Amino acid sequence: MHPAARAIYLDWNATTPPHPEVLAAMQAAAEVAWANPASVHGPGRRARAFIEQAREAVARLTGFDARDVVLTSGGTEANNLALCHAFDERSGALVVSRIEHPSVTRAAEALAGRGVHVAWIDPEPSGRVAPEAIAAAVDRAAAVAPVRLVSLQAVNHETGVIQPIAEAAAIVHARGARLHVDAVQAVGRLPPEAWAGADLASVAAHKLRGPKGIGALAVRPGIRLRPVLLGGAQERGLRPGTQDPLAAAGFAVAARRAIGGPARYAALAPLRDRLEAELVEIGRAAGAAPIRNGDGDRAPHVTNLSWPGWRGDELCAALDLEGVAVSSGSACSAGTAEPSPVVTAMLGPERAASAVRFSIGEDTTEADLVEATRRVARVLSRLRSLRAGS
Repeated sequence: MHPAARAIYLDWNATTPPHPEVLAAMQAAAEVAWANPASVHGPGRRARAFIEQAREAVARLTGFDARDVVLTSGGTEANNLALCHAFDERSGALVVSRIEHPSVTRAAEALAGRGVHVAWIDPEPSGRVAPEAIAAAVDRAAAVAPVRLVSLQAVNHETGVIQPIAEAAAIVHARGARLHVDAVQAVGRLPPEAWAGADLASVAAHKLRGPKGIGALAVRPGIRLRPVLLGGAQERGLRPGTQDPLAAAGFAVAARRAIGGPARYAALAPLRDRLEAELVEIGRAAGAAPIRNGDGDRAPHVTNLSWPGWRGDELCAALDLEGVAVSSGSACSAGTAEPSPVVTAMLGPERAASAVRFSIGEDTTEADLVEATRRVARVLSRLRSLRAGS
């Protein structure tokens, strides 16, 4: 990249840049919230106030009661807490799709290793988990053990495909089980209908332009959680450890802003569609002919394309050298040699090996995308020349 060229960030699904209001709130909190929020003296109570403000903001954002919001270190811990709560020494079954985030699939694999029966749902090639497949998986699992929990994403982190959560909730509840929804990629980007019917919902602040290291699990009344970690009485003993009031101050502001997020993200759909069309045209001209991964209802800011004959991770590295930040899979899987498990489950390993995700956000401009497509064309031309000369 030329030293004067500006970086273009198209990886908003991995994380979002903290909003200036969030940073300002955290800086202001640092002056008064340095005490331990578990302490009962005045400085501790001042710090505690930021914790409770975050809890209340998340409750308003998600539609749960503030008393039932457990603050965590992020979406991964929230997902683990949601899955593990249902399985102690009792037998039972868990139903989960093969395209979930690694914090769900790996927790499910660990539970299976402890004797929990896990029923896996294969997605359709479109990336959608069909309601009839959910029903069949629950019924199949129930023949082995009582189904205690079904876990599904609201929005897939790699393809942006929106899952039929309301239909899933009706199916799950009719069979006497509970539904956990990983709403990390949906909250603040789609209306609350996207996770309607969830008994437990996971949220991460850094997907909302908030700080990293804090998230939440929202839980319907009557569900008793058991901790994954053991220690003090923070978060009603469900998440022991000294809480971070500075992160909570940022989370509260981000959650309040995110109430208006769905309208801001809906306005991105035309930009995303133009980006997608131009990438396909550029790819065809370079002999790469990209194919979209994910069809049907999708979040308005994400496109995932496979580039036959090319490796997704190599394209991402080459684009990074040109100052364009994209990804070839979940950021939580970065550094692994394996292709995207999501696209693999949908369409096979060959399609997954060439997949690249582009995700935009509320700061992305049309000028950003015009320049990004120019750089994509330049990268493809250079790589094609290198291949021809080898």
